[in-house]
Amino acid sequence: MPDFSDRLKELRKAKGLSQRGLGEAIGISERGIQNYELETNKPTSDIITKLADYFDVSADYLLGRSDNPQQY
Repeated sequence: MPDFSDRLKELRKAKGLSQRGLGEAIGISERGIQNYELETNKPTSDIITKLADYFDVSADYLLGRSDNPQQY
């Protein structure tokens, strides 16, 4: 099953967003998104919530704990 960094990249690319664009959309830096995708930093629960809300998926899906994006 994919992990957080895989899901984040997949969702970002599916929306045609750059790392900078996603960062601007949720209020963090481009470097922050890069760090999550490269697994050099772990997101806080606040960031996970912002990303899940932005992509309209469950936190479990985003974290790779479920393959169902709408399982709330």
